[in-house]
Amino acid sequence: MVDLPQTETLKLERDAEWLTIRLDRPDTRNALSQELVEELLTLLGIVRGDQSLRGITFRGNNGVFCSGGDLKGFLQTMKADDARQEIVRASRQGGELFASIDSLPQVVLMLVEGAAIAGGLGMICAGDAVFVTEDAQFALTETMIGIPPAQIAPYVARRLGLKVARRIMLTAARFNGKEALEFGLADRVVANADAFAELEADFRKAVLRCAPGANATTKELLLAAMHLDGADMTGLAAERFADSLLGEEAREGISSFLEKRKPRWAE
Repeated sequence: MVDLPQTETLKLERDAEWLTIRLDRPDTRNALSQELVEELLTLLGIVRGDQSLRGITFRGNNGVFCSGGDLKGFLQTMKADDARQEIVRASRQGGELFASIDSLPQVVLMLVEGAAIAGGLGMICAGDAVFVTEDAQFALTETMIGIPPAQIAPYVARRLGLKVARRIMLTAARFNGKEALEFGLADRVVANADAFAELEADFRKAVLRCAPGANATTKELLLAAMHLDGADMTGLAAERFADSLLGEEAREGISSFLEKRKPRWAE
C-alpha cells in the first residue's frame, strides 16, 4: 500500500482496497484549476502502481461534481507574455489528466450530483461506470464562450457516440440525470445522493469478485481495441491471455473453481 500525498484541492479516503477522491474547491464549484489538475496527476501517478488498490471513486464535495475549467485562470493565462505557449501547456496537461484517469488499471466509478460541466463532463467520460442523480446537470458549454471542448472531445464521442456528441457539443445543450441515462453517459440514475451508498456498495462487491490483474488487463485490451486493428489486436490479445493464464491469478482462479471455493481476492 502506497502513502497518499497531502492535497489542498482534493479530499482522499482510503477504505481497504478502495480509494475515494473528492474534488474540493467550494469557492469555484470544484473547477479544474492548475493546482487541482496537478494534484490529481500526482495522485494518479502514485496509485497507478498500487496493486493493493482495486477501485477508485471520483465525486465532488459540496453537492457539485465539477464546474469545468477555471475561467479566471484562463483569463490570467491569456494576459501572459507567453500566452500561447502557456495555453498549449495547460491544455496538454488537461489532456494528460483525462488520459490518466482513462488508463488507470483500477476500476473507476464516477458518482455525480449537482453540476458536471465542460471538463467535468469530460472527466466522467473517462470512467468505467457512471452513476448520477436525477437532478444532476450536464452541459458542454465551451462553444458558448468561443472555445472548443478540445481535450475532452475524444472521450465524450467514445462514450456517447459521434451523433450525440456532435449535437450536445455544437448546441451547448443542457441535460439532466435522466437524459444522461438516455444519451448513454450514465449507467444508473438515483433519486438523490443519499442513494449512492447502497449502489456503490453493490458495485464495489461486484468489482472485488474479479481478479485485479485480470481487470487491469481487460481495461488495457478494451482501450487498445479503440486504435489497434486486425493482426495487431489479435496478437496483443494472445500475448496478454498467455501472460494471464501462466500467472498466479489464473492458477488460483481455476483451482478455486475446481475446488468449489472462493478465490483469495474474493474472500
